[in-house]
Amino acid sequence: MDKKESLLKQRDEAKKEAAQYENQVKILLNKQRDAERHARNHRLIVHGAIMEGVFPFTASMDGESLKAFLIELSRLPGAAETAEKAQKIASTN
Repeated sequence: MDKKESLLKQRDEAKKEAAQYENQVKILLNKQRDAERHARNHRLIVHGAIMEGVFPFTASMDGESLKAFLIELSRLPGAAETAEKAQKIASTN
């Protein structure tokens, strides 16, 4: 095997290895996206369960009604201060 053939073989092996690494990166990115989606879904389910526990009647509300209800709650006296306190507590955890 001459030098040219050896270099071509090394190039082909390097291309194959690079493709394998690219596939590994794709697989890892997909796993990361799946984990992030799972965490978001879990958080939404937990928050929805808490909402229904505190306000059981919200279970039968559609999305727009629930949104309107929460907006009205947010406009009650002291709601902004309570939200700020909750946000500070959440950011320290």
